[in-house]
Amino acid sequence: MKDAGRSGCPINLTIEIIGDRWSLLVLRDMMFGNRRHFRELLTRSDEGIASNILADRLKRLTEQGMVTRADDPSHKQKAIYSLTEKAIQLVPIFAMIGAWGRRHLPVTEALSIRAELLEEGGPELWAQFMDELRHLHLGAPAPERSVLTELQAAYEAVVAPRPVPA
Repeated sequence: MKDAGRSGCPINLTIEIIGDRWSLLVLRDMMFGNRRHFRELLTRSDEGIASNILADRLKRLTEQGMVTRADDPSHKQKAIYSLTEKAIQLVPIFAMIGAWGRRHLPVTEALSIRAELLEEGGPELWAQFMDELRHLHLGAPAPERSVLTELQAAYEAVVAPRPVPA
């Protein structure tokens, strides 16, 4: 059984799906940047993913049931990518990776503000964010609170030009 992975260890099996750098970043951009089209994922990646790598990762994530691909009704030649429930349930893991990175690595304020808010909000905020992702990607009812909007507003507040003291 080649598809069974190298072992039945849950950590190993998870790493085999999301353990490469680009897969995690594609999922991150879909979750936190609400990027759903190939072009958005390609051109708005801070890390500069190559188009062939992005195409490969989207294919692999789709094959693993982390992402779905559908024709975009607004444009015949575009596809829209959506997170699956399986991917949405990674939110707590992303929150913990972000928290660890903030504590141990030389992060920037702008790119770590979302991680800070997720860490401070804890499991309750993560659950609300997952509900919002279910709405955006799976068609679930809209939640009352938009965590995505709050995270984006915090990011924008950090990157906004600050007045120069006189």
